[in-house]
Amino acid sequence: MKRAALHSLGCKVNSYETEAMQQMLEQAGYEIVPFHEKADLYVINTCSVTNVADRKSRQMIHRARKQNPEAVVVAAGCYVQTSSEQAEQDAAVDIVIGNNRKQELPELIKQFEAECRKEKDTAGAQKERHHGAEVADIIDINQPGQPYEELKVSHPADHTRAFLKVQDGCNQFCSYCIIPYARGRVRSRRPEDVVAETGELVKNGFQEIVLTGIHLSSYGVELGCTLLDLIRAVHEIPGVRRIRLGSLEPGIITEEFVKELSEMEKVCPHFHLSLQSGSDTVLKRMNRKYTAEEYFHKCELLREYYEHPAITTDIIVGFPGETEEEFSETCAFVKKAALYEIHVFKYSRRDGTVAARMPDQIPERVKSERSRTLMEIAEELKADFIRWYEGKTVEVLFEEPVIIGGKRYYEGFTPEYVKTLYPTEESIGNRIMKVEFFRDLV
Repeated sequence: MKRAALHSLGCKVNSYETEAMQQMLEQAGYEIVPFHEKADLYVINTCSVTNVADRKSRQMIHRARKQNPEAVVVAAGCYVQTSSEQAEQDAAVDIVIGNNRKQELPELIKQFEAECRKEKDTAGAQKERHHGAEVADIIDINQPGQPYEELKVSHPADHTRAFLKVQDGCNQFCSYCIIPYARGRVRSRRPEDVVAETGELVKNGFQEIVLTGIHLSSYGVELGCTLLDLIRAVHEIPGVRRIRLGSLEPGIITEEFVKELSEMEKVCPHFHLSLQSGSDTVLKRMNRKYTAEEYFHKCELLREYYEHPAITTDIIVGFPGETEEEFSETCAFVKKAALYEIHVFKYSRRDGTVAARMPDQIPERVKSERSRTLMEIAEELKADFIRWYEGKTVEVLFEEPVIIGGKRYYEGFTPEYVKTLYPTEESIGNRIMKVEFFRDLV
């Protein structure tokens, strides 16, 4: 039995696609082994969100080649989509698969191996390793009307929640972001296919479904339906206990949207709303489609319909031209918005984007200082949010046991994605129970 190893870089969508490719290879007869082991086939699902991500993608490709010089090395995903010429010229790569071609992985491997055999038979012996990157030409997915790539995952690696990719592509073109060029225009999965895969996941024991996509808020725009329509359909599936949503744009948070969600008891009151900056002038340079005050209104709307919703976000510090005053505006805004969690990113210059060409690039030292300042504020806000649960009974989906101070606990998450612990010797993984909130000790 041939051995295959896979590695995913970047976002949850990449993780989902990597799991789908892994299951294709299992069905094709491969034994899946950890990436650090020697394998006959390596698949690296690359990321290109920053220049650093590009570099990490190349490093993982070269690590695979070093681990077994005779293996077939496949480079897939966003890095090869945005840097196709560089990837095709990389001697460490045998097969290049851009986005929207991953479902062809087993067939492309067969084609590559057949070409290798043909060349060997013709030449009598191979003097040097065949390089077949051209086997999987990268198609242009940056034009409207491209089909949605049908990938399926029936048994995700996570034992309690299943990430389900329902959408690909983005039409927003934020000035710092390469993703529309890497992923193409918005494409959505048909609702009936989402419902069918959800049914399979439920049969395999999953109670929590996480709907995810590159720009989830745009789901259905080309199908004549909406994300709300899809959530309603998933909500009706027996066996689904929780529905969690991936990252959303503030614009989708309307009174109609929030009111309907609040009436569906399976939908978790956990909303990741991308902010990126609390300064209107920075938001304008970023080409974001809202103001800080509009974002704040969305937070207040969620709090009208939910008692204690978890609102989380991403913020970029050190965006080109960001002044001390603009950064102070962001710090003041996040305190006002009382967010639960803030993922802080230092701006990373990405070749090919508008922001990379902007003047007044911020020194790395300043970006690091601002990052530390904002993370300190974020920790205080998180502690304030969690303090609300003390003494309350909460519903928890338990995941796995942990040993703390010599005592055994099970850890799990509330619908708001707040971690809690429960002392028990019993195995309660993948069970939903109501327990008294117990603060995470780690």
